Amino acid sequence: MIVPIYIVDAFTTQRFSGNPAAIVLFDAYPEDSILQAIAAENNLAETAFPVRRSDGNWDLRWFTPKVEVPLCGHATLASAYVLFNHIIPEAEEIIFETRHSGPLKITRNGERITMDFPAAQTTLSDDDLSNLFGESVIEVHKDKAFIMAVLDSTDAVRQFVLDREKVLQLDRYGLIITAAGDAGYDCVSRFFMPAHGIDEDPVTGSAHTMLVPYWCNKLAMSELRAFQASARGGELFCRMQGDRVAISGFCAPYLTGMIET
Repeated sequence: MIVPIYIVDAFTTQRFSGNPAAIVLFDAYPEDSILQAIAAENNLAETAFPVRRSDGNWDLRWFTPKVEVPLCGHATLASAYVLFNHIIPEAEEIIFETRHSGPLKITRNGERITMDFPAAQTTLSDDDLSNLFGESVIEVHKDKAFIMAVLDSTDAVRQFVLDREKVLQLDRYGLIITAAGDAGYDCVSRFFMPAHGIDEDPVTGSAHTMLVPYWCNKLAMSELRAFQASARGGELFCRMQGDRVAISGFCAPYLTGMIET
C-alpha cells in the first residue's frame, strides 16, 4: 500500500526551526503495530495519523517512536496545516475526534492556525526538585501527565542541562521548566520527555495547556506570547477561554512524499 506522508515544521514560519511532525494519511487505521512501526521509522518526536470520518470530522492519533500519547499540540497543528493546504483547502474549521482528549476544534485565519484544547487540571506540589535545579525552583505544579517547575529566571531555563536519569525518576512522564519571559515574550519554557523517547521536545503545544493557565493567572493576563527555548525554538500565541486554552501558531512545510506499508 502506498500512503501519503508530509513532514511539517510547527510553531514557526522558518523551515528547520520549530518542531517537525510527520503526518501520515491512511483511509482507515491499520493495526496499531503498523502505526507504531511507522512512528519508530520516522524517528521524529511525533507522527500523527488523521483519518476522515463518515460524519465529516477527522479521527486523530499521535505516536512517539515508542508509544501512543493522549495529546500532542505540534502534531495537531501540523495535521491541520496538511489538511487545510492539501486535502480540504475550502475548509476554515476542522474537528479532530481523539481517544483521550475529546473533540479538538481547529480554525485558521490566513496562515495562522488556532487549536482549542482543554486546560490542564493542576495542583501545587511540595516535590523537592533541588537535585535538578538547585535553588532556582520557585514552585512545582503537577497534572496527571506532566510536572512543571517554575524557575527564577530565563537564564535558569535556557542553561538547564538535562540529567536524564534524574528526570526518569520523576513520577510524571513529562517535565516542563518555565520562567517569566524576556525579549518580547510573556513566558519561556522547555520540555523533556525521556520516558517516551524524547529527551527534549523542540516545541510542545500540549505543555501550554498547563503553562498558559499558570502564567495568565500569575501575570493577570488573558493572552500570552510564549517562546519555547529549545535549540530549534518556537513561538506560540495563547489565550485563555474559560476552561479551554487557544493555542495558535504557524507552520513551514518540509517534505511531501509517499511511503510503502
